[in-house]
Amino acid sequence: MPHHSSWLDETATATAEGGHVRTDDGGLSTALASPLAQHCTGLSPSQLLAAAFASCLHHAAVEAAGEITDEAHTVQVRAEAKLGRDDEGRYLADVHASISSVGLTRQQLDVLVEYADRLWPFSSGDASRHRLTVTPAENGRH
Repeated sequence: MPHHSSWLDETATATAEGGHVRTDDGGLSTALASPLAQHCTGLSPSQLLAAAFASCLHHAAVEAAGEITDEAHTVQVRAEAKLGRDDEGRYLADVHASISSVGLTRQQLDVLVEYADRLWPFSSGDASRHRLTVTPAENGRH
C-alpha cells in the first residue's frame, strides 16, 4: 500500500437550496425532503448520508479488492444510516456498512473489509481521521 500525505486533485461541490441538491458538475440533482413541508417528496438526510457512505466506502473497497482479487468489479457495499439527537439537540449519525464480493473466501473478505476501512477517511475505529468545518458563505457566492 503506497503512503500518500497529499490531497487528491478532485474537489467536489454541491449546493442544497429550495428543496433540491445538486453537484456543480451536474452528476447529481435531486429533490430533498423538507422539515418545513413534510408533504414534499425527496431524499431525506438519512438517505443521502447512507448513499454518501456507501459511495465512499465502495470506492475504498474496490481499491482494496484490487490487491486481493481480480474480481474487484463484484464489490458491493450496503450502508444504513440513522440520525438521532443527543440531550443538547445535536444530530447524531449511526451508520452501519457491509461489504461483499463474489468469489472471496471469508478470510479474504475479512482482509478486504479491514483494508477498505483503513483506507476510508470515516473509518469505524478512528474518529480523528476526519474533520468538518462549518463556516458561513459569503453573501451572493455559491
